[in-house]
Amino acid sequence: MNTRPEIVNRRLRTLDSTIAYREGGEPDAPVALLLHGNPTSSYIWRNILPLVAPVAHVIAPDMIGFGQSGKPDIGYRFADHVRYLDAFIDELRIASAYLVAQDWGTALAFHLAARRPDFVRGLVFMEFIRPMANWDEFHQTPAARETFRKFRTPGEGEKMVLDGNAFIERVLPGSIVRTLSEEEMDAYRAPFPTAESRRPILALPRELPIMGEPGDVWRTLAAAHLALAASTYPKLLLFGEPGALVTPAFAESFAVTLKGCRALNLGRGLHYLQEDQPSSIGHAISGWIAGIETAARAELRAA
Repeated sequence: MNTRPEIVNRRLRTLDSTIAYREGGEPDAPVALLLHGNPTSSYIWRNILPLVAPVAHVIAPDMIGFGQSGKPDIGYRFADHVRYLDAFIDELRIASAYLVAQDWGTALAFHLAARRPDFVRGLVFMEFIRPMANWDEFHQTPAARETFRKFRTPGEGEKMVLDGNAFIERVLPGSIVRTLSEEEMDAYRAPFPTAESRRPILALPRELPIMGEPGDVWRTLAAAHLALAASTYPKLLLFGEPGALVTPAFAESFAVTLKGCRALNLGRGLHYLQEDQPSSIGHAISGWIAGIETAARAELRAA
């Protein structure tokens, strides 16, 4: 008998467009808000949501311009994603949540937590974005660093990402240990059938805060990381081996700089850990949330 919780696809009118999202779990359970990165969507959480839904009301939106969400005529800068995510949270009247994030989802989560610390019940993060003093800090593979330099180069980036669809066809599968099936690749290709539809994918490599640029994103995320270091809510840093933006050694050293942070090695994985280790991620998150909620209830009973 299949007892896995049902995950449903929904759409929500948000600002001048629509946000698609996956939802499951009991409505009165604590919310777990799962935030994806570039160039994925809530689809990347498909095998994780059913594992977390027994302990949380799971909500996984597609960032504006990604997945099944709308593609309004905007620049798709980090500030745009912040604006649409804030509106989405307000429309759903989410008062507090466990934030679960990877890649650009972590930048959104860190910034949200810095602005609204009382909103955050806890933070799970992996392969995270942070201000980087030089290109060596961005990725442990020189070839990947060179590729992203090209993405940030006017003209060259357009040719590679918009015309050649390099992010979907090369970066995505090349950043996963296992081989994606054609069905899975088609699911990732579907939202981006044309050069114009791929503009959101190209915008984000150019938003990466490296060597102080772009200045506004650098300042925003520098402030968010200061707030992260000062925060006291529970944290779980998940990492893979060898990782991509986050090596095991860096994960362990970073975790000890934070209050209430535990680091967990998932095993083999590159950047898109949700595709390599969905079961480990799902069980780690559900157990972590259950532990926090149980402790909170015991504390209330003792008070």
